[in-house]
Amino acid sequence: MADTTTNPQSPDDVIGAGRARIDDLDRRIIALITERVDTSAEIQRVRVASGGNRVQLSREMEVIARYREGLGKPGTTVALTLLELCRGRVRPQA
Repeated sequence: MADTTTNPQSPDDVIGAGRARIDDLDRRIIALITERVDTSAEIQRVRVASGGNRVQLSREMEVIARYREGLGKPGTTVALTLLELCRGRVRPQA
């Protein structure tokens, strides 16, 4: 017979706490993605200003490989989405 006194949380409590944690993680992920977009834009500005290409395909392939290695096949989709968010964000410095 299971001892119910060791875990007084109801399924609704566990689900609610888990969802709150996911919401917090999502906020943090969005903040990190925004930081990545800003950092990528700065790199692109400097590269273009120094006569380089806006996009460096070999670097993008490294990023895709890193995400695929870390997350499996779906990591490729995550990496491609991040790269898409970061492309074309070059704006002239004020």
